Amino acid sequence: MSECRKLQELTIKDNFMFGAVMVDEELCKEFLELALGFRIAKVTVSKEKSIVYHPEYKGVRLDVIAADEKQTHYNVEMQVLRKKNLGKRSRYYHSQIDMELLRTGMEYGLLPDAYVIFICDFDPFYKKKYKYTFDTVCKEDGTVSLEDGNHTLFLSTCGENEEEVPEGLVKFLKYVKAGLSESTENFQDGFVQKLQDAVRNVKASREMEERYMLLQELLKEEREAGRAEGRAEGRAQGRAEGRAEGKAESILELLSDLGDIPEDLQKRISVEKDPNVLKSYLKIASASKTIDEFRKRIDQP
Repeated sequence: MSECRKLQELTIKDNFMFGAVMVDEELCKEFLELALGFRIAKVTVSKEKSIVYHPEYKGVRLDVIAADEKQTHYNVEMQVLRKKNLGKRSRYYHSQIDMELLRTGMEYGLLPDAYVIFICDFDPFYKKKYKYTFDTVCKEDGTVSLEDGNHTLFLSTCGENEEEVPEGLVKFLKYVKAGLSESTENFQDGFVQKLQDAVRNVKASREMEERYMLLQELLKEEREAGRAEGRAEGRAQGRAEGRAEGKAESILELLSDLGDIPEDLQKRISVEKDPNVLKSYLKIASASKTIDEFRKRIDQP
């Protein structure tokens, strides 16, 4: 979403607002039960990972990390814009969860289940489904499951199969899809009403407003640092290309003293950008007595 927007202009689909609302463990539990279709006794939300800027990381974590009483882990991501490789992104998130758990010395067999959930304000697979669920099953026999404990869900605001999913999930996704003015309307749903109240509370909180402003400043600094780094890389690349062109001209000048330079050889030297190769060419050109000798020596493995 745009970095210039004020806190009052955010809706639940904005990462900051979603993270701020979902740190409420009761709301997070109710959402997970709605999305997954089973009861959860208790959810613990990792607040420091849900809305935090960590100085050791280049970036901001705005997802929702949670675990239940069975230590099943949940990673929830709000995706407003379509991005490539969502499947591989889910694979990365699963690996991050596993690595964090394995660092505690846990054996593989004790790894708990892990759910990665994407809430998409688009249809990720163009099948007009509100919910896409992926588990690891055998390609040759769909009744055989790998039982690796990894589960990936994509919830879409663009579904059309209302008869196949719970009414509450449909209303939640319609609420996610709604714009700023529409998001305050009555969706005739208790859970959505709770979310609307939570959003209002966030917008009324001076602490959350200060945190949001700090986040925007951090993001701005990171973008400016990235642009400065890009400009520096561009200048360095320009200098390197200039040095390469200079070496190429020196080589061609030396060879021109030996006779006419064939067009293919001239092009080969002119397009070469590797400074080590050009340095080698320059040494060979200065020691060669004919152009043929130069060509033979640079063609030697």
